[in-house]
Amino acid sequence: MDLPIRSTISTPAPMSGIVLWSDSPNVATDAVTLEFRYCGYDEVVQPDGTYDFSFIDQLLDQIAARNHQAILRFHFVYPGKPTTVPNSIRELPNYNETVAKSEGKTTSFCDWSHDELKRFTLEFYQRFANRYDRDRRIAYLQTGFGLWGEYHIYSGPHELGKTFPDKEFQAEFIRHMDSCFEELTWSVSVDAVDPQYSPLKNNPSLLGINFGVFDDSFLCEEHPKYNAVNWKSMGTDRWKRAPGGGEFSYYNNRDQRLALSPRGPNGVPFEHDAARFHITYMIGNDQPKYQSLDRIKEAGMAIGYRFRIIQPQAILEHPDSKTVTVIITATNDGVAPIYRDAYFAAAGIRANETLLGLLPGQERVFTIESVPRPGMKSITIQSDWVLPSQTIPFAGLPTEAS
Repeated sequence: MDLPIRSTISTPAPMSGIVLWSDSPNVATDAVTLEFRYCGYDEVVQPDGTYDFSFIDQLLDQIAARNHQAILRFHFVYPGKPTTVPNSIRELPNYNETVAKSEGKTTSFCDWSHDELKRFTLEFYQRFANRYDRDRRIAYLQTGFGLWGEYHIYSGPHELGKTFPDKEFQAEFIRHMDSCFEELTWSVSVDAVDPQYSPLKNNPSLLGINFGVFDDSFLCEEHPKYNAVNWKSMGTDRWKRAPGGGEFSYYNNRDQRLALSPRGPNGVPFEHDAARFHITYMIGNDQPKYQSLDRIKEAGMAIGYRFRIIQPQAILEHPDSKTVTVIITATNDGVAPIYRDAYFAAAGIRANETLLGLLPGQERVFTIESVPRPGMKSITIQSDWVLPSQTIPFAGLPTEAS
């Protein structure tokens, strides 16, 4: 028998959408599901070199209390500030940081010639993975070197092996990250494919690793000439296995003010390029200054995954049975897949097949066995990777209830 499923999508799906910073005054809203925060390594590692993750746990709890998940980016260098290298390393003999102007501000740059900084960086992510690899409070982890962790020092002293890690260590770092994290998706900037900084370009062994990418100047005027080329160099099918995200460009006020306008800041609507690059999330912390939360919600619903049931059926397991097998045919109307396991469920019983990897436009059949007959219409999507308070929305057939 056909099952009459009524369901609509009215909010962005978990792990997708427009993102606000965790300290935004507008963050307590269902227009977003994700919150972003820069984190310093010295917010975890104490002056004596000991690790204390209590600050991160408090931050994650605060974000989860708003029914959101976190995107964290650890960085060493931020214009106008000291590095976040722990004091236990900064005070070592022969560790010498460089102080110079960046973005017109006096800025400290790490000493990547020092072996202890390299050792610490690898150790830090191993310890972070040990604690948070399966923590559903975190949706995505971003990482990188240079200004803001965005894989460049376009303003300031750029010297491989001194103010920026040498390529040999970067390759070791990328492989190390791959070995540390089994569940939590980590990402680097699309700028990481720039050969003047990194070893990634035209390196099949490194590019074959399933890391995501983020584009920190999305929709800027130069996007087609520079950013888009980097996206291509990262692999045109990377989005099928790892998430693409980013942040609206801050190159000028226009880029922010018009980011979600009908024609975008430079003649390309957000939804157009979001579909082109299969965007899952986009940081837009300034958007409440220029757009309503309804528009922010609408834009968030246009990116990431978007599941729709095409045909739900229930089959009696035998004439006298009190249970049925529910068979659901569904598709993904979104612009990207979901990157964690999720399952259709009936009366709380999960399907045998996962929604993980269901690409836009594809269909997949899901089988749910031994469902109590009274609960066969109670269709939900369940995942161990969203918060217990979050719901994964889906669209159903516009049929009449029976």
